[in-house]
Amino acid sequence: MTIKALIFDLDDTLWPVAPLIQNAERVLHSWMGEQSRSIVERYTIEKLRERRLALATTNPRFAYDLWALRHTLLQQVFAEFEFAGKFAQELADEGMQVFANARNQVNFFPDVLPALERLKHEFILGSISNGFADVKAIGLSNYFSVSLAAHTFGCAKPDPEIFRAMLGHLNLAPTEVMYIGDDLLLDVGGAKGVGMVGALVDRYDKHKTNNAHQVFQPDLIVKDLQELLHELT
Repeated sequence: MTIKALIFDLDDTLWPVAPLIQNAERVLHSWMGEQSRSIVERYTIEKLRERRLALATTNPRFAYDLWALRHTLLQQVFAEFEFAGKFAQELADEGMQVFANARNQVNFFPDVLPALERLKHEFILGSISNGFADVKAIGLSNYFSVSLAAHTFGCAKPDPEIFRAMLGHLNLAPTEVMYIGDDLLLDVGGAKGVGMVGALVDRYDKHKTNNAHQVFQPDLIVKDLQELLHELT
């Protein structure tokens, strides 16, 4: 059956995420210091990460809602330093906006935008992400007609429900939809679990040393989106 829609993962598929998050955490930490020097003297970036990891185990929601996880952490930290109640929440809201603004300053892999520009004329494009990048702020709404994010949907990849929801939005058969991502379990496994075509973007030959490829066999492996473009057009 002909592929009619291409649905993309975002982080580490369209842009490298580690330097993006590291920079956003530095920007947020600097902003927190402007609110209270005592906070940043007690909490380095690394200590905030450690506390966030511990907090993540306390609520099932935090497994898919990374926004809520970071927001809750900020609210707790501000409350520790006598920013009481509503004011702590307002500071957490503001801090999350600072973090989000920095997180949305993505540096696309060089193959991405030229490929999307071509692909959008031949396929329906969209995204499913476990992160909370803002596709509109980033400029991807110029390419994507539908985007689902775990923190607003209510579950994360590889849960089949978020993939089924995408199929519902597209009103297409699973075999008419290709999902493209960098993770064998979350992306390829999740997509193939509902009958979609699963494509792996393997920029660094990671699949050769990842035993998961023996379980989650991609229907297509490409090194970047230019190779994907070549395979599909």
